[in-house]
Amino acid sequence: MDKRELITELRRIVGTPYVLIEKEDVIVYEQDGSIFQVMPEIVVVPANVEEVSAVVRAARSASVPIVPRGSGTGLAGGAVPAEGGIILSLTRFDRILKIDLENHLAIVEPGVINLDVTKAVAKDGFFYAPDPSSQAACSIGGNVANNSGGPHTLAYGVTTNHVLGIEVVLDDGEVVWLGGEVADTPGYDLCGVFVGSEGTMGIVTKIAVKLMQTRESVRTLLAIFDDMDFATNTVVEITSEGIIPAALEIMDHMSIEAVERGAPVGFPRDAAAVLIVEVEGLSEQTERSIMLASEICRRNGAREVKVAKNDAERQLLWKGRKGAFGAMGTLAPNYYVQDGVVPRSQLPEMMRRVAAISKEFNLTIANVFHAGDGNLHPNILFDMRNPGELERVIEAGAATLRACVELGGSITGEHGVGMEKKAYIGWLFNDADLAAMTRVRHAFDPDNRFNPAKLFPTPASCGEVRLEPGKIPAGLWK
Repeated sequence: MDKRELITELRRIVGTPYVLIEKEDVIVYEQDGSIFQVMPEIVVVPANVEEVSAVVRAARSASVPIVPRGSGTGLAGGAVPAEGGIILSLTRFDRILKIDLENHLAIVEPGVINLDVTKAVAKDGFFYAPDPSSQAACSIGGNVANNSGGPHTLAYGVTTNHVLGIEVVLDDGEVVWLGGEVADTPGYDLCGVFVGSEGTMGIVTKIAVKLMQTRESVRTLLAIFDDMDFATNTVVEITSEGIIPAALEIMDHMSIEAVERGAPVGFPRDAAAVLIVEVEGLSEQTERSIMLASEICRRNGAREVKVAKNDAERQLLWKGRKGAFGAMGTLAPNYYVQDGVVPRSQLPEMMRRVAAISKEFNLTIANVFHAGDGNLHPNILFDMRNPGELERVIEAGAATLRACVELGGSITGEHGVGMEKKAYIGWLFNDADLAAMTRVRHAFDPDNRFNPAKLFPTPASCGEVRLEPGKIPAGLWK
């Protein structure tokens, strides 16, 4: 089947309006939240699982790759069509199909926006726990692909801890369920294998997620520090005292400046860092925990500690924290965000290394991160229009990830590997490890057609840090 025949078949399956091939139509799909840009060849927007199955079969007949895409908020190039073929957009899969409060679960389609799940059940005293900073825009399907986390990962875990089962379209178009609607099913945990596979094993079309009951009491404080070491040491001491906050978040001076320039919330612009501590549970527990956390903050050099008096003040703090990434545009035309992880005890040393990398490469780095579980987000600020600057940024990003690994951490905590970090995955795994993981992938996708050139090193990229944006060859038509 050649390209023209494939387009005809795709139009028959989903309807002509939902097969996009003109440049002015497909250009909006050339990039996700990463720096990579590849012009798609074909974008298909199916409406149901039957259409997805038929599209997968057509792609198989044409021997072309297929790249699943949700909201396009991913930060590692996971939704970029690195080897051409079909982008399969799941934005029409936007329904919450079932809410079962008695059993604390919901079944949703992958295009449902993360925050909309909580909105649908909040009036009944429930919420969906994984809350990426992009939760008002990111899709549940994308969260499943990258095993996304968020500020409240410390207490509640990442996406895999809240997914009970998934409906998946396999490489031959077969539709199967992995897992189900109960927490424990016999046999291999194939749902757990699939979550975090970054679209390399199949297309998710339904997701059964856990719902949690809203806590009786939520208390939040903001601690202001004049030294980043004081802030990171405070995180280490809070957790060592046996307190398990719902969230422990740090923003540095540059991140504070970005927020206050963009959508001000009242963060002190002269601070070196601010720490947000949030505890949830029974009223007696949260009162004790927030008092103890306040004492620890002061003991570790906080110049001021403010406890939110009401929900409006709490929401304002979180508005600033969750708006930090979007506010980076107030500081520079472009930013490149990393997603490394270190043990909490290594946070002070890691932040010193980030500062040294910033100086070495003569680049401004704004830090905002999930301090409670050591998940860092150094935002490297730059202007892509300056010759050679992007190359320097990529090198600085690699240096931050290398430092994370040297300190006992990882190259990603929630954004995934995608195209961005696949050349670095060998820092964590040896050849035997990678071969074993590749065999698992091939069990689901023997022809490597689902989201190729992602997650694992390839011969063309083993020595490459990245591919030039806009210069990735597309078109493997046979």
